[in-house]
Amino acid sequence: MLTLDAARELILRTIERAAPTAVPLDDALGRIVAEDIRSDVDSPPFDKSLMDGFAVRACDVATGTAELRILERILAGMLPTMPVGPGEATQIMTGAPLPAGVDAVVRIEDCELAGDTVRISVAGLRPGTSIIRQGTNLKAGAVVLAAGTRLQPAHIGTAAEIGRSHLLVFPRPTVAVLATGDELVPIDHTPGPGQIRNSNEAMLMAQIAAAGGMPVPLGIARDQRVELRAGIERGLLCDVLVLSGGVSAGAADLVPSELAAAGVRQVFHKVELKPGKPIWFGVQARAEGGRCYVFGLPGNPVSSLVCFELFVKLALRILQDRSPAIPEAVDARLTHAHQQPNDRPTMHLAQLTHTTTGPEVSLVPWHGSSDLAATIHANAMAFLSGEPRDYQPGDLLPTTPWRD
Repeated sequence: MLTLDAARELILRTIERAAPTAVPLDDALGRIVAEDIRSDVDSPPFDKSLMDGFAVRACDVATGTAELRILERILAGMLPTMPVGPGEATQIMTGAPLPAGVDAVVRIEDCELAGDTVRISVAGLRPGTSIIRQGTNLKAGAVVLAAGTRLQPAHIGTAAEIGRSHLLVFPRPTVAVLATGDELVPIDHTPGPGQIRNSNEAMLMAQIAAAGGMPVPLGIARDQRVELRAGIERGLLCDVLVLSGGVSAGAADLVPSELAAAGVRQVFHKVELKPGKPIWFGVQARAEGGRCYVFGLPGNPVSSLVCFELFVKLALRILQDRSPAIPEAVDARLTHAHQQPNDRPTMHLAQLTHTTTGPEVSLVPWHGSSDLAATIHANAMAFLSGEPRDYQPGDLLPTTPWRD
């Protein structure tokens, strides 16, 4: 049986990064830039005022007071028509271009208008006060966004400032979700005897969206080959297909054989891990080009959640060229004693807290892989080795946050 590290290595070696595509700026949020983005302009594009006030020569106000002749009034979007000389000033608004000859702006609160003159009273006015010179923020040709940047709202605004209406980014992978099992009913139904709601689909859809993918719900496939086969065929049209349930060794676990019948090559099946041992991973190469990557997750909800975080999210990060593909775990101090009797490595639900003395982790009580309610109190997974061990407060545990 594969170790966790070996299984992840196989995913890294199997999945190929998607080809980048140009998208409109309003569709780029959260995506990864595929090339260096350079500015086509200086920012600001001209020397400008940072305040409403009067543009002056600082030497004219060296004594702290001055009465200066007003030449003109400049609003943002206007251009100055006259240079400012000794004993002169120009009224100016925030963002407006500076006239020639000035080296400071006095805020309006320190000025008193008197006809065509302005009386200024301000101490310590120095050259450069309340102005910003052309190119201070950005120089034309400078790299604004480096390749590999995950686009946040501020990046979108900066790209707009430099005139980039489209950006070359890695596409959001389409990810189909197919829940399997005769016991499942839609979430808006009241379960009958022996039935449960299809919570896995809703959970996986949310995980996919949080990881940058585009979820495609396929509903429920019963434990019947014809129905399962039809769902698999639809899912294989997407970049990734995630199935929930039907991958263990029971009589109704039909997923591996139906995937094989659909031409999906198995890469691995089963990992030495709790929860999530039955995890299945394979790939289908399409005749017309391209691939679909397929994950068969255990049906128990905590197993499904953990396997997504460890394996499916890795695939989505590779497809989107997100780095690092495997985020580094945090070494966190355990806050309490814990007895680990298990003989299998375990990803334990955990609450990670960052304190002034470093990260701390508390293991969340849970009742096995069906205990989805316990995940509400977790924001991470702590790794416990397969050796029976009595953990003590202060022991360091590798802990993986769930944030993407």
